[in-house]
Amino acid sequence: MRYNTGMSESSPPSTETAMNETPTPATAQPAAPTPRVPRQPAKGRVFRRTSYARAIIEGVVIFAAFRLLDMVSINTWPGAALIAFFFLLLLLQFSPPVWAAMRVVSTKREKMSGRFWKMGPMLAGLCFLVDLAVTLTLGNAGLFGGPDGNGPVWARLASGAAHPLSWGAFIGNEIGSAAFLLIYFTIAVICTRLANGGFLRFTMPAGNGRVTL
Repeated sequence: MRYNTGMSESSPPSTETAMNETPTPATAQPAAPTPRVPRQPAKGRVFRRTSYARAIIEGVVIFAAFRLLDMVSINTWPGAALIAFFFLLLLLQFSPPVWAAMRVVSTKREKMSGRFWKMGPMLAGLCFLVDLAVTLTLGNAGLFGGPDGNGPVWARLASGAAHPLSWGAFIGNEIGSAAFLLIYFTIAVICTRLANGGFLRFTMPAGNGRVTL
């Protein structure tokens, strides 16, 4: 019997030949560098958080604004504006340490590190210098605001002044102001930091069942 051999001539190439003709994959290209995204300031409860130094500067500026406005005569403010002016003075006087402590960038779990223990006394010292400069050049403020009418302190310390002031009284007044600023600013910074995300937060002793409250 005679068989037809045409199929062998038209049969597909063998698997081995197909594998040998498989094209070599191209060499992998290195990944393109990721574009650098500028770091944005951290968001917080008070607009955007800022650096430690800038927060202190902002606190000093707020206190300086209070001290200068306190020397404006109360006769400048008519009627209801005088009441608003009093509230503004109170806000500017007591807000510097709270503002500075809230503005500093910190980690979520950071409460009272060493830099925050130093913030209150440092801010109090700078604000005391501002208060001293205003007192010497413009004078003291009255009980309800405005100048007390005695003039700049540097002139009152001189002999023969119209409203003389002894060095002992001057130093005593400044020590009292410095003590008030130191105590209040330190306590205000500590309370503000502890209240940032939970007034009381502590971790139980180490162990597998440790709990953070």
